[in-house]
Amino acid sequence: MNKFRVGIIGCGNIFPMHALSVKGLENAEIIAVCDIKEERAKAKSEEFNCNYYLDYKDMLLKEDLDVIHICLPHYLHAPVAIATAKAGVHVLTEKPMSIKLEDAEEMIKTAKENHVTLGVIFQNRYNPGSQLIKKTLESGALGSIISGKLAVTWNRSDEYYSKSDWKGTWDKEGGGVIIDQAIHTMDLMRWFIDSEIDFIDATIKNRAHEIIQVEDSAEGIIKYKNGVLTSFHAVNYYGYDAPVEIELYCENGTAKMVADRASVKFNDGREYIADNNPSEVFFYGNGAKGYWGVSHVKQIKNFYSCLSAGTEPEITGEEAIKTQKMICAIYESGKKEEKITF
Repeated sequence: MNKFRVGIIGCGNIFPMHALSVKGLENAEIIAVCDIKEERAKAKSEEFNCNYYLDYKDMLLKEDLDVIHICLPHYLHAPVAIATAKAGVHVLTEKPMSIKLEDAEEMIKTAKENHVTLGVIFQNRYNPGSQLIKKTLESGALGSIISGKLAVTWNRSDEYYSKSDWKGTWDKEGGGVIIDQAIHTMDLMRWFIDSEIDFIDATIKNRAHEIIQVEDSAEGIIKYKNGVLTSFHAVNYYGYDAPVEIELYCENGTAKMVADRASVKFNDGREYIADNNPSEVFFYGNGAKGYWGVSHVKQIKNFYSCLSAGTEPEITGEEAIKTQKMICAIYESGKKEEKITF
């Protein structure tokens, strides 16, 4: 079997989710890694028995790669993805696609022009709870969605931000609690509702942090063109990382997610429940966050299976930009203090 030759750019906290997921595949192998910090790149190259680079452009030039994984700060996702696509190499990038909508659009355009696949990580869609809610909604059993709400109340202290040279900044992170902590939950809500957005009216503010430029709290409403009205509330100054919550009130019942556990309760008394399978585990190494779970493995496996089959992966750039538009509109609404209509 011919294996896809893989390079990974960025050897930080999210690196193991990608590297170990690829290592477990039969149709892919890691050829090279890249990081501007040589000690980090060298350590990962030794761990995975591959070459290492300090400049991704050198890696693209010198290695015959089929796929690049982007595990970099937010502001670098777009330029690296565009350069990779121009080199004729497939791209799988961490969320968010970018920090500016026009950059995300350019990523899609460049991938199409160079006939390469662009995928974006939104691994929480692969959680059993997410799958239960999505499939139940698609079946029509819950009827139409009437309204929805979500809450993300986590903790990211000033000490957390002080350890990074890019987090907490508009030009590098692109925002705070929305684009970093809440984006996965916001993506799930939009994916569940599966409709174009009508308007967004949001408020953003930094209320509890001393050293960051960006918002640590955000709230607002999102109206979809199918008539569904949703509310969101997100902060990252709570005492701990409380379980995220999503609720969808529907004609025939209610779908609710708390952390990864989902329950679908019908008005006639039936109830379906899905949660992570305790026997379904994947060890990413010491220091990896437990809530990352196994869904990176599932999405990355789908990406490579689709490459082998010559089909589109489930989360393409075209799919991910729907959430990117929503995130960017929340920031536009919050900064302008006005409703944004699509």
